[in-house]
Amino acid sequence: MPAPSGSPLLPRIRLLATGGTIAGAQPSAGGPGYKAAVFSAEALIAAVPQLTDRAEIEIEQVAAIGSQDMDTATWRKLAQRTQAAVDDPRISGVVVTHGTDTLEETAFFLNLVVRTGKPVVLVGAMRPATAISADGPMNLYNAVAVATHPDSADRGVLVVANDEVHFAREVAKTNTTQVGTFRATHRGLAGIVNSGRLHLYAPPVRRHTAASEFAPLAPAPLPRVDIVYAYAGMGRELLDAAVQTGAGGLVIAGVGEGNLGAEAVQAAAAAARKGVAVVRSSRTGGGVVERNIEVDDDGLGFIAADELNPQKSRVLLMLGLTRSRDPLELQAMFLSY
Repeated sequence: MPAPSGSPLLPRIRLLATGGTIAGAQPSAGGPGYKAAVFSAEALIAAVPQLTDRAEIEIEQVAAIGSQDMDTATWRKLAQRTQAAVDDPRISGVVVTHGTDTLEETAFFLNLVVRTGKPVVLVGAMRPATAISADGPMNLYNAVAVATHPDSADRGVLVVANDEVHFAREVAKTNTTQVGTFRATHRGLAGIVNSGRLHLYAPPVRRHTAASEFAPLAPAPLPRVDIVYAYAGMGRELLDAAVQTGAGGLVIAGVGEGNLGAEAVQAAAAAARKGVAVVRSSRTGGGVVERNIEVDDDGLGFIAADELNPQKSRVLLMLGLTRSRDPLELQAMFLSY
């Protein structure tokens, strides 16, 4: 439903709420701990009255969860509601409130499955709404400012937090508690936003939104893709278990440049021979995983993740497997998105 507006000439934003810390509350004022998704989207808007000078806001509560509970069913619903919003000619942009734990995954998913040139902005908070110096209100204000700015168009899905604007593909959560948790791990910031004043930098370089072959999201089910974390002394048990229980794809959070021990390589190769897609990513948090450096990807039928971290590799592989199971075709996707 529309929030109060200061002017009928203001741009119209659809706010899709999913819960998260930005809507969280502490059990006692200033005390430790909190519960996510306590406050409604209407309450979040009411806490930032300056928003009525920026936009008319239509509110839709898509979910009310902590983002640790985000799943593919909720992703699908959110993608459908986002697509419906951007297809509405009255809507200038979309803001999605979301918990920070899996925000980067949801942002990347929407970046691949929503067909639009309109701004789509995800926003969260590291401190609950009842905390001292809560960061949610300013983050939300800045997110609406970004979503209503014409220069935000055609840049793919964006993430706004801590006065920064990030591309969905590049952003990662890097700290458990600090408000500056989000970092652009490869290509730098999309821009900065200071009390609603937007400064954008270079545009994204990989395919997204209107140029994505996965957009709009098809009704076909998404295959199960598991992430297996590599470590010193790793055996084959976890990889074998994932395959035996029905994983259609495996992402290896490998050591260094996507590496894993000899026994685990044998298990991954056996999985690939059975038609399971195997992607080598890295647990390091940065850098590029290239083909055929220390692992014979060509011979073993593996896919190198390029710049994508394990969690984003999983998102792309899930979507890629709806198009192809050929390792070379999947590899081309990892070099394009």
